[in-house]
Amino acid sequence: MQLGTSIFLIAVGAVLKYAVSADVSGVSLSTVGVILMVVGVIGLLLSILMMTIWADRAGRGGGTVVRDTYVDPADRRL
Repeated sequence: MQLGTSIFLIAVGAVLKYAVSADVSGVSLSTVGVILMVVGVIGLLLSILMMTIWADRAGRGGGTVVRDTYVDPADRRL
């Protein structure tokens, strides 16, 4: 789940929980809103966790620099 999807779920859940006052038979819109907000928060935390893990791995490049061509010191001209 991406960050945008998580934020969208949190927003839709908050709207259902706090702004909608309609009554639907058999469904509690308030409960559906809470469920969407919880799923959105879990997705948001997982997305942030995955981003930090991948950023940590990308930062550990090893620090080894390899030159792809050899220049003989005798061929250098000042």
